[in-house]
Amino acid sequence: MIIGLPKEIKNNEYRVALTPSNVGRLTDNGHRVLVEKGAGEGSGFIDEHYAENGGELTESAGQVWKQAEMIMKVKEPLKEEYTYFRKGLVLFTYLHLSAAPELTQALVEHEVTAVGYETVEKNGKLPLLTPMSEVAGRMAVQIGAHYLERHAGGEGILLGGVTGVPSGTVTILGGGVAGENAARMAVGMRAKVNIIELNPQRMRELIQMFGSNVQTLASNPANIEKAVSESDLVIGAVLVPGRKAPKLVTEDMVKSMTKGAVIVDIAIDQGGNFETLSEPTTHDEPVVERHGILHYGVANIPGAVPKTSTVALTNDTVPYALKLAELGVEDALKRDAGLAAGLNVYKGHVVNKAVAKDLDYEFKAFEELTK
Repeated sequence: MIIGLPKEIKNNEYRVALTPSNVGRLTDNGHRVLVEKGAGEGSGFIDEHYAENGGELTESAGQVWKQAEMIMKVKEPLKEEYTYFRKGLVLFTYLHLSAAPELTQALVEHEVTAVGYETVEKNGKLPLLTPMSEVAGRMAVQIGAHYLERHAGGEGILLGGVTGVPSGTVTILGGGVAGENAARMAVGMRAKVNIIELNPQRMRELIQMFGSNVQTLASNPANIEKAVSESDLVIGAVLVPGRKAPKLVTEDMVKSMTKGAVIVDIAIDQGGNFETLSEPTTHDEPVVERHGILHYGVANIPGAVPKTSTVALTNDTVPYALKLAELGVEDALKRDAGLAAGLNVYKGHVVNKAVAKDLDYEFKAFEELTK
């Protein structure tokens, strides 16, 4: 298979979908890998190393897209990349289609085979979402702590407090991978930490992990309202696989917060958990103010730490890429139900139930289209 590696063009996105050693794994198995010059520079990987591992350097993204049978990316294609779509092209990347109706329409119209990292499953978990959820969760607290500083527009508190001064309060919506990692950072900073979670079994697991260092609360409007009003930093980390994220924090709840408090919405790439933040922000302009509260809604948080993020992500994506390349898309998906769960668009149809429901498309099962 001919695999394409274009440079990411999303605002301040420095990750890359393959490291040089990953390219070597693919070429060692007989596949060609076309690499746009400069694709890995943001993550510290130079062109020469790609070439040493068998990558074929190209001058432009257009050359990569037009010649490749499968494109590997990190973030979803932007509008200027839609012109490269064509029937039968395999796209393997984060998609988050429930929050991207225009992208979904373009993929359907051009009959692109779109496999989303975020919906691939294994043993009931999301293995290709997990590494970036770990990064985003840890960074959310780091980011929130920064914006709580007065010069950054915040209320001017130190999350961990000091002798004789109380710690700040962090409320984390969702106790999944991102929420757990946010809690680890917040606990490490000696903040007061609330985790709001829907699943009682998961709450028990979090208590076993953190003991008395966190308070777990059942997810309901009353608990969310009280915790948000008392918090200096609120982190949205509730994600339903393939679906739009639930709006758990209302505008009135945000109004109840102390002026200068901070919200970090990790779930913004799926629509977000806050009524007051409907559109993602960017690394160039990461924060917007609503009712005196700073809202951070960057959709590609891990892109700010690409040396860590790229390696963590590609460690997990490349085995799936090899499977797609070795077996071909249909055979690979038929043999691996977890990988098939990652298929979002196929032969001009939406084949992910959650996306079809959220965007009002007729759902077609992959099995129906491969009879």
